[in-house]
Amino acid sequence: MKSMLMAAVAFGALVIAAPVLAADPAPQTNFGTWGFDATGMNKTIRPGDDFFQFANGDWLKRTVIPSDKTSYGAFDMLADLSEARVHGILEATAAKGPAATGHEAKIGAAYRAYMDGAGIEKMGVAPVKSDLAAVRAVTDKAELAHLMGKPGFASVFDVSIDPDFKDPTKYQVYVSQSGLGLPDRDYYLTDQFKAKKADYQTYVGKILALAGWPNAEAHAAEIVAFETKIAEVSWSNAEQRDPVKIYNPSTVAALETMAPGFAFGRMLAGADLGKRTDIILVTNTSLPKIAKLYADAPLELLKAWEAFHLVDSMAGVLPKAFVDARFDFRSKDLSGQQEIQPRWKRAVRATNGELGEWIGETYVAQYFPPESKAKMEALIGDLKTAFAKHIQNLDWMSPATKTEALEKLNAYDVQIGYPKKWRDYAGLEIRADDAYGNARRSEAFEWAYKVAHLDTPVDKDKWEMTPQTVNAYNQPFFNEVVFPAAILQPPFFNPTADPAINYGAIGGVIGHEMTHGFDDQGRHFDSHGRLRDWWTAQDAAKFEAKTKVLGAQYSAMEPLPGAHIKGDNTMGENIADLGGLTMGLEAYHASLNGKPAPVIDGLTGDQRVFLGWAQVWREKLRDDALRQQIAQNEHAPPEARTNGVVHNIDAWYAAFSIGPDNKLYLKPDQRVHIW
Repeated sequence: MKSMLMAAVAFGALVIAAPVLAADPAPQTNFGTWGFDATGMNKTIRPGDDFFQFANGDWLKRTVIPSDKTSYGAFDMLADLSEARVHGILEATAAKGPAATGHEAKIGAAYRAYMDGAGIEKMGVAPVKSDLAAVRAVTDKAELAHLMGKPGFASVFDVSIDPDFKDPTKYQVYVSQSGLGLPDRDYYLTDQFKAKKADYQTYVGKILALAGWPNAEAHAAEIVAFETKIAEVSWSNAEQRDPVKIYNPSTVAALETMAPGFAFGRMLAGADLGKRTDIILVTNTSLPKIAKLYADAPLELLKAWEAFHLVDSMAGVLPKAFVDARFDFRSKDLSGQQEIQPRWKRAVRATNGELGEWIGETYVAQYFPPESKAKMEALIGDLKTAFAKHIQNLDWMSPATKTEALEKLNAYDVQIGYPKKWRDYAGLEIRADDAYGNARRSEAFEWAYKVAHLDTPVDKDKWEMTPQTVNAYNQPFFNEVVFPAAILQPPFFNPTADPAINYGAIGGVIGHEMTHGFDDQGRHFDSHGRLRDWWTAQDAAKFEAKTKVLGAQYSAMEPLPGAHIKGDNTMGENIADLGGLTMGLEAYHASLNGKPAPVIDGLTGDQRVFLGWAQVWREKLRDDALRQQIAQNEHAPPEARTNGVVHNIDAWYAAFSIGPDNKLYLKPDQRVHIW
């Protein structure tokens, strides 16, 4: 679950009434009689040596990752359930055919279009020809920059529209680096991914050849060499995590003077932003370097680069040869996935991407009971109380900073299940015989939707995720946390489970999202969502000293040979995990109202809280997927999200009698306590 600093948000229209539950199309996993799968434990391992394996070891041994997945765990279980439910909704809607009206007509048409594999095969490369023709017709680099600004075309620079960091009541245009086709710059620059880089070059050549682009293999080599140069001058993911560093107000004219190798004004005009004068530069020092690489590159290379990225992004709605080529490289080679997902799963994902909130309305009505929302609201209240108490008792923070922190916590807007207003897709044209066109029109519709928000007040009720998404997020601009309906199910939230399990699971997740507002990124935003330094210098220095120790702990972890966790890149999630479980445990203690916690199956209340947390993060990954996660993702691997957290919490030592002879043992002065 990510604290999103620069994510696009969704638009909505009306709040639904009380839902009616439908029959469940997928079975729930058994989590025992009190919410915990004790059969998944490996009790031959001491909890103090490897708590992740102690809690989940036998489950890991017996679990086989499905052939069409790169990992399997709690998130995947619920994603499967949500996917099956949405599939049922789409099948029922599509079956109505021409008789469907309103939202259903458009949803059914979108799903049928993607499911029409025979029709897509028959059309061949015809749908993409007009887009490729636009690339071929380019006669100079300024013209290509203009094309790069248009929705659906790739660019060496990213343009986004998001709330202004320092005035989140209005939107602003942000410009940052882009241009890489591999998951991370490490794939171009480190030896561990040398073979993947070579495979990427082969893939680029294959896609260009399938698209009928001349000199495919020669251009593939040039494209990979060009992207390698971009990687060399690009900021790392860790560098891009600093909200102060990435907020650089400028003008289009100043940017073109600073980076004369690229026609930024033409690109913005292509993006319907030609009248904008003020912009925010994100990776400001990399922009002129990439602009020079663009200026120095031959035009035919740049056109081939554009052609490849266009076709690569649209491969899912092109004939089977394109689909298979993309799967073989991007899923099988890069992540270890053994088989491509069946067409219906890919159709669910595509239709969700095009009409997600309309589908979400039906999903919520069928699968999200009002009592779940009520219980979540109560849990969130408990967590806010625990967090407030914890802030008040911090021994390293001054009263002045505590006052600001409590003001921010009290101002949190917590949204549960579904947005207050639903998005409208009335202006999006969807045809049942045009999967490629639907995807391209959806891209244009989404971008026009974002552009239309400029110069209008920011609406804090827009969501970044659909209700059927298994995730949650903290939005610092709005000082809000959001929990979509699909995550509010076992093992995260189980209405019939022992309370200790819920406090360790969903309680820890709630605390995690709240803590994001106070992690190394979120702490820079105040109670109004503004980028503002509300810390005393002394408190900021103490905070940074603590995070430095935490980062070193994670950086020392090596889940695969030669692949160390990047403690600086995973910092925000690690802080949120540590704060989240700490708050979940304290909220559980408060819920007991002074009474002793019951012992269940020989396990104390505190032990069950920690086990609830470990069960949430149980996950098995293929080696290539794990290596990719370590290279690029802001989340640490699941084992680290368990062991890296618990050994910093004093109560864990007492709960499981952990001593110096245990492998996870940290001396009291080595344990990190932040929130």
